[in-house]
Amino acid sequence: MGKRFLSLWALLILCSVVQSQAVDKRFAGLDTAFARVLKDWHAAGFAVAVVEKNKIIYAKGFGYRDVEKKLSVTPNTLFAIGSCTKAFTSSLIGLLEKDGKVNLDKPVRTYLPELEFYNNDLNNSITLRDMMCHRTGLPRHDYAWYLFPTTRDSLIHRIRYQEPTFPLRSQYQYNNFMFLAQGVVAEKLFNSKWETLVKEKFFDQLGMTTSNFSVTEMSKSSDAAIGYSVKKDSLIHKLDYFNIDAMGPAGSINSSVSEMANWVIAWINGGKFNGNQVIPASYVNQAMSSQMISSASLPDKEVPDVFLSTYGFGWAMAAYRGHYRVQHGGNIDGFSANVSFYPSDSIGIIVLSNQNSSVVPSVVRNIITDRVLGLKRNDWNTFNKIAADKAREAERSTAQNANPNQKKNTPLSHPLTSYEGLYTNPGYGVLDVEVKNDSIFASTTSDKIWLRHFHYDIFELFDVDKRTGIDTSNKANSRFQFNMNTSGDIESLSTDLQPGLKPIVFERSAKSKSVSRADLSKYVGDYVLSPTVTTKIYIKDETTLYVLVPGQPDYETVPIGNHEFKLKTLNGFSVRFDVDSTGTVTGLSFVQPNGIFKAMKK
Repeated sequence: MGKRFLSLWALLILCSVVQSQAVDKRFAGLDTAFARVLKDWHAAGFAVAVVEKNKIIYAKGFGYRDVEKKLSVTPNTLFAIGSCTKAFTSSLIGLLEKDGKVNLDKPVRTYLPELEFYNNDLNNSITLRDMMCHRTGLPRHDYAWYLFPTTRDSLIHRIRYQEPTFPLRSQYQYNNFMFLAQGVVAEKLFNSKWETLVKEKFFDQLGMTTSNFSVTEMSKSSDAAIGYSVKKDSLIHKLDYFNIDAMGPAGSINSSVSEMANWVIAWINGGKFNGNQVIPASYVNQAMSSQMISSASLPDKEVPDVFLSTYGFGWAMAAYRGHYRVQHGGNIDGFSANVSFYPSDSIGIIVLSNQNSSVVPSVVRNIITDRVLGLKRNDWNTFNKIAADKAREAERSTAQNANPNQKKNTPLSHPLTSYEGLYTNPGYGVLDVEVKNDSIFASTTSDKIWLRHFHYDIFELFDVDKRTGIDTSNKANSRFQFNMNTSGDIESLSTDLQPGLKPIVFERSAKSKSVSRADLSKYVGDYVLSPTVTTKIYIKDETTLYVLVPGQPDYETVPIGNHEFKLKTLNGFSVRFDVDSTGTVTGLSFVQPNGIFKAMKK
């Protein structure tokens, strides 16, 4: 009975919205304007909702949520909202502040001691306020979670290895990890999962009954959008959902424009929804006030009345043609979003799209804003299309003149198989480099990359699409450089994963090859290194070979093939066994950075 009543209530609300749209001249002609947006940007679809004061005055879907099946977008279609999630996460901190459980200006480690930064100065200084407005000095380090997804706790652990690029509070630098950490602070102090907290504190209070926190959950919905990108400037290309559950507090919420409208109504009304104070009023004022300058954003000749760029708590602020705008964008694989409101005008606009890294949400937002606020209408679609075409042409021109410093026809320093291995960086994760046929690939937790030889020991990187394979039509923006040790072995690779820092180094370890106890047993024995030093080789734990050198700890080894075993704890050290034509082990060689030392088997 309850569910039936709610469904009837929702139907009545939508009916009233449709009736109000029919008589509101501000929305006349939008169907034509938005059909042009879909066509010009080769977009699959998008949904729009507009709120005024405490009600929805416009809600509609355009295009397709599923292009292949020709399923239309509706106001209730679920989209990934990406970083529009951040305002929910920081609002949990606002609730904690209201209850006196946190002080935004105390070091965050007061509340989360397990959170460690790159050095003690940052450990003793970074506050929740710093994290909430992106002024910690840490750059994004986004590949650390995007290419190497893991558990929430493990991602928090990686922060201690992430180097800053600016002094604390000196520069705005957008950072997803700092919103992840806010979510973990809330989890600890509320003693509940972030997902549960957002649902109980906000979704349940705002009637957001279909909104959820994982693409796994969204995929079960009968009205969920599929994500798309644009290939070769015009082809709509389906993308797989990208699961970012572990990074949830920074951007994993999925919702519809009809439910996000209720979230915006609360913000327009000082944190209240249907008379209930959902978000603390004092926090609302702080969150949509300038806490940090994000860029100069000066007026220009083409758009002189749009300027200012600052950041509050999970919201960005700007001056839009004489009106104070609060907004946030969101992007995750296949989806782009924009949630905005004008607090002085009591107007809010939500645009959710299923197009990757798209300008559609901001174009649609501006088209509607001019109409709802009674401003002279700018042709924002054409303005952005001209800018995008110019940028694309500049990119093509750059691509044609790419690689002027390439040294062509230079050989690799080693056979291709010598580059295989597991490459690890504690702040990022593990790259598994392997050779297949005559090609070399690198795999992360979520991606596979083809390495094309550029010159010497440097390779260009190209994504391997699960459906279409290797795509070399796009310019390679990143490279791997493999590095040797003094013994001439490949010991690491370095790559530019974070602008503003030196290349990130991944240390190589050989891949373990399975060796049975029976095969290991032939290596067991005593080996004479010198008249006074005898090395012992023995088996422990059934399948692990150990090396014992007098006066040193026992060294566990990892088999890497061809009768060679790497010392697990010593980079660049290995034991290579000498085997005669009958398969008998006659001796060994200690391969070390300072030389090779032979020992004969007793």
